[in-house]
Amino acid sequence: MALAFALVAGTAFTGAVFETPAHAQKKEAPAKADYSKGFIAAYTPVNENVSGEAPDYASAAAAAPGLVAAVETADDRHAAGSIIYSVGTKSDNNQLMVQGLELMLASGKVAPEQVGQFHWTSYQLNQRLGNTAAARQGLEGAIAVNYTLDAQLTDGSTRTLGSDDMHRMIADLYFEAEDYPTGFAYLDEQMSARQAAGQPVPEAWVKHAFVTAYNNEMPERAREYSLLYVEEYPTKTTWGDAIAVALNSTRYEYPEILDILRLSRRTDTFRDASMYTEYIEAADPRKFPGEVLAVIDEGFASGMLDRTDPYVTESRAEAERRIQADKSDLPELLADARAGNANLLTVMAAGDTFLSYDRAAEAEEFYTKALTMSGVNTPLVLTRMGIAQLDQGKHAEAEATFKKVEGARAPIANLWAVYTTQQNAGG
Repeated sequence: MALAFALVAGTAFTGAVFETPAHAQKKEAPAKADYSKGFIAAYTPVNENVSGEAPDYASAAAAAPGLVAAVETADDRHAAGSIIYSVGTKSDNNQLMVQGLELMLASGKVAPEQVGQFHWTSYQLNQRLGNTAAARQGLEGAIAVNYTLDAQLTDGSTRTLGSDDMHRMIADLYFEAEDYPTGFAYLDEQMSARQAAGQPVPEAWVKHAFVTAYNNEMPERAREYSLLYVEEYPTKTTWGDAIAVALNSTRYEYPEILDILRLSRRTDTFRDASMYTEYIEAADPRKFPGEVLAVIDEGFASGMLDRTDPYVTESRAEAERRIQADKSDLPELLADARAGNANLLTVMAAGDTFLSYDRAAEAEEFYTKALTMSGVNTPLVLTRMGIAQLDQGKHAEAEATFKKVEGARAPIANLWAVYTTQQNAGG
């Protein structure tokens, strides 16, 4: 079952956001600044090379190492950086531009309102050069001064980029280098910091982590982020994605699939006919005819299930044939399961049957009894007991029960626990 993402990897930024530090374009005026004599001697011929009617940028670039070597003061450093950056822009030399920016920033002489712009430009230049660590430092510098800029997106729209976007871009630098563990660790650190501060986690961070993990076939990470996504931003889309990940990322058997699809039914996140038919297979009209009949009719009402599909029509007919006899047997099953000598098979049959008929109180009774018996499948029983408690409105008990589930069913129970919390909060 394919995931449906409105924006799979986020909207990309175009080259149109590249900014040229305006300050760096100005010719340096040495008046009232602390320039050393040796630097002035080295600077003057370079300045002459770029100031005439026929600028010689190649000669100016060749003189850059000597100019840097002559630096003694902060003003020297800033002036050297400015002219080297200018030579780089005129000669389309990204490496010189980076060198110039680094010198100016290191001088401490960049105007405070321009520091963020310089760091942002350093990020873009270093990214072009493949200098990932330096590009990351550029973003970190821009974040540190709360720099923002208006950017044009690939769809032609514009919006303001800020620190939240830049944190995600830092993670992308790791992802682009296929260093996924470090990229996820970086996002995790940022998200944890927001949560610890009582602040919302930006949706773009969670979504990007989720999509990156899913698209790169990292099921455990995808499950982790899908859970966080529905916790922070519960919508039909996020719930549908989380359930799709749960179904796709692990080779579950029908009992597990059934409990995942029961959650999909409650969150109204069936996406196509295949989810309904899988529900029919997992529930089985011979075992849970009432539940199968209800699900098929819901599928018809949604328009997703084809009323002429032979499998669906045969399953519905089978459920209809069995449902009256099944309901007639409920009193006897109830008595047998309550008997002191009832075995585990009978008790579990009672719990599962009553749960399928929305008789949650009886289902909880028998799941509770089953937990005391030898040979019980504890994760399965706890999952379904939690569902029964939830269906009775026992939210606190249900959440506690789901949190006890261990092993392969834990991801399923975790989703149910989040859903329970949201139902308790009126979600």
